[in-house]
Amino acid sequence: MTSELFSPLTLRSGQVLKNRIAKAAMEENMAGDGQLPGRDLLSLYRRWAAGGTGLLITGNVMVHAEALTGPAGVVLDAHAPLEPFAEWAKAGKSGGGAIWMQINHPGRQVASDMPGVVWGPTDIGVSLGKHSSRFGRPTAMTAQQIGDTVTRYAVTARRAEEAGFDGVEIHAAHGYLLSQFLSPLVNKRTDRWGGSLENRARMLLDIVRAVRATVSPSFAVAVKLNSADFQRGGFGADDARQVIEMLAPLGVDLVELSGGSYESPAMTGRPADDRTQAREAYFLDLAQDLVGTSPLPLMLTGGITRRATAERVLDSGVSVLGMGTALAVTPDLPERWRQGREADRAMRPVTWSDKALASAASMAQVRHQMRRLARGGTTRPGTHPAIALLSEHRKQRRALRGYRAWLSKSRPTA
Repeated sequence: MTSELFSPLTLRSGQVLKNRIAKAAMEENMAGDGQLPGRDLLSLYRRWAAGGTGLLITGNVMVHAEALTGPAGVVLDAHAPLEPFAEWAKAGKSGGGAIWMQINHPGRQVASDMPGVVWGPTDIGVSLGKHSSRFGRPTAMTAQQIGDTVTRYAVTARRAEEAGFDGVEIHAAHGYLLSQFLSPLVNKRTDRWGGSLENRARMLLDIVRAVRATVSPSFAVAVKLNSADFQRGGFGADDARQVIEMLAPLGVDLVELSGGSYESPAMTGRPADDRTQAREAYFLDLAQDLVGTSPLPLMLTGGITRRATAERVLDSGVSVLGMGTALAVTPDLPERWRQGREADRAMRPVTWSDKALASAASMAQVRHQMRRLARGGTTRPGTHPAIALLSEHRKQRRALRGYRAWLSKSRPTA
């Protein structure tokens, strides 16, 4: 087998990743008091850091305290204390690899029972059939709100660097705010942020410029982008190719390719239009179409569990492979690969016909494993998805009470 998997990669910023294996972002929903990283997150990232990855990318850290993907989300804004984040960065680097903070705004993908704001490029809500009421109805963002959000991303990136992180990844995939602006199905604006792809990409590009202007040249800046939304008439592979070309002159180090959204959860292997890939490397076919033209290094995430698949991904021209669920089940998988071993367990598949519910259960299963790792235990990937989902629901209800109290008492409105 080729040794490229464990070869270093030098990025445009000069940062060197010790190997080509990354822990991709997974939403932990494990914030401690005050929406800050606490003991469980630090313990979890020490486990991953010891497992041999060259890069750890955190689950999405929110740039806006009033707009969270879940009530136990971590917030890093102008008002958050930095010390807990410095401890997080230290934990992530304890194994000799790099740690980047994924930074995000949910836009319209906010649960209907959450306080705060539900924003989008337009007032088009999330369409999930009988599950649509799970999400709040969005209001179209004003020019002022768009500008303020650009500033929020830059503030979070600057503070991440101050805390000791090695880079940030701007989340523009999976149906969150920047993905919503990119989507012709969601973004029906008629001003400078709507219409042509150049206009729909404007907010993302402005954020990249603002972030790069506020961090040091050696600090990595990456973007997570859908290779496709997997919705008819939505953001597609040719759009992704053009956006990558737009990002190239702006100082971006790496583009991570994924796919899907809550409406079409291809990131869990269940796209709404049934254009499924193999059970491993879901998006490899689309990535191969982009590798040949991309002026930037690409990272591919989605369903990679075996070394042979990882090698095939790198042989296609992809520079970094990202793994999520596989590392939630087997946190030392890269070191196992180095020793010629494979994982001895795999996540129990969710085969429910209701794709929205199956996606939620899959994510609940992953978080169940992460919590076990955080407590120093072993994983139980055979846990029934219904049990994981019910447990997650109870935890989220408790977290929601805490978030509501914190937001009403402790935070300035924005």
